[in-house]
Amino acid sequence: MTPRILDGRRTADTAGEVTVFLIGMRVNRFRAVRRWLPVFAAMPRMLRELRADPGAGLLDSRLVTSGPREFGVIQHWESAEKLLAYAADTDREHRPAWAAFNRRARDAKGAVGIWHETYVVPTGAHESIYVDMPPYGLAAAHGSAPVGRRTDRAGQRLTAASGRP
Repeated sequence: MTPRILDGRRTADTAGEVTVFLIGMRVNRFRAVRRWLPVFAAMPRMLRELRADPGAGLLDSRLVTSGPREFGVIQHWESAEKLLAYAADTDREHRPAWAAFNRRARDAKGAVGIWHETYVVPTGAHESIYVDMPPYGLAAAHGSAPVGRRTDRAGQRLTAASGRP
């Protein structure tokens, strides 16, 4: 069902913290279908799971594409804490999909790239990760650095970016 068009200029009616999560994949080698298709298929399962559980914290999501090789999802969350809790929950779709991607990535030799960026407004906290990607998003705008022991997890990167201990 197509949503009703709202006439005139409007703005988001928000109060307090807003968490925006951008996530996507890039097909680096089209012929390596068995490497990138499972990555592509994982996101719809996660979105269905999140839509079925409003308490998980996902408020809205939109699929975006940039040509035939790049796919992404813009997501708005109640909080960074709910986003990180979903990502870490071993009983939800994300953790098994992430583990499977990491297992496949070792053998895929760059056939598919993934990325995500998290922005917490108004705190200014942000984090990003890029795996087998050309310079993209924040990394294209500001440069990139290797992920280290202290920046291995999204929560660590958000804390580091916010300046909070």
